[in-house]
Amino acid sequence: MTFLSLLAALLADHAWPLREDNRPLLWLRRCAIALEGAVNGGQYRHGALAWVLVVVPALAVTVAVQQLADEFGWLAAMAWNVAVLYLTMGFRWIRTSFADVERALRAGDLAGARDRLGKWRRASTAELSAGETARVAIEQGLLAAHRHVFGPIVWFVVLGPAGAVLYRVSALLPDLWDPRNTPDLGAFGAFAARAFVWIDWLPARVTAASFAVAGDLSDAVYSWRAQAASWTPRAEGIILASGGGALGVRLGDSLHQDGGLHYRPELGTGDVVDVDHVQQALGLIWRALVLWLFLVFLVSLAHALG
Repeated sequence: MTFLSLLAALLADHAWPLREDNRPLLWLRRCAIALEGAVNGGQYRHGALAWVLVVVPALAVTVAVQQLADEFGWLAAMAWNVAVLYLTMGFRWIRTSFADVERALRAGDLAGARDRLGKWRRASTAELSAGETARVAIEQGLLAAHRHVFGPIVWFVVLGPAGAVLYRVSALLPDLWDPRNTPDLGAFGAFAARAFVWIDWLPARVTAASFAVAGDLSDAVYSWRAQAASWTPRAEGIILASGGGALGVRLGDSLHQDGGLHYRPELGTGDVVDVDHVQQALGLIWRALVLWLFLVFLVSLAHALG
């Protein structure tokens, strides 16, 4: 059932892709923001309480519906699995974003590529060169694939629908309660950030391993071991170092930003990124996803055969 649920969810995402600002996500954002306004006293414990008040009800509803679906048989249970995965994953918009940036770069429309990347990244890209735009697009794509594809899949395989919901909600809250975006939050968002570090520990390493197996294994492992610790946050460093090594390109490195040159550690090894590597990065994500589907299929088949 796990394999069929994953496959059906990916097909549904391809046929009817959810927008990034879909209604369930907007509703969850509003609830989290309203709750922050109600309980935020600027202290760590207030953030911990708010995290519990968001995550626990979401998990309780997911488990309750799962148990109800189980009573109606495997078809209802699988339909719920597919619905949860469909709402917590999003591969189609990642492919579309990659394609938009690549198309603009190949057409020589640097302004258009910057604009699309800026909307995708939700950060200024106005000063990036063509090579930097391609490099940041690859970084954004690898991290988005982790957050919106592989992370939910890992916890779905481990805990079922509740695992996918736990990962998606836990990934959202640190962004909403980030004191860098809202300075008056104080220590409110610290618990959500720490909780996600722990929840993301396994998925980040599984994603990095998937990229390594789907690409240049030796360079990916070398980059992971030698370079990931230099990047903050560490989980992103692991994913980008492995992805850069697997692709044979250099990610990270300095960017033209905020009127100057912004230093970042170098991740990966090999060629300087150009527009051709954008398509190769999407191919790496595809291969890693196919690898996951194959492994889940084998496990599901072994379980069915007893």
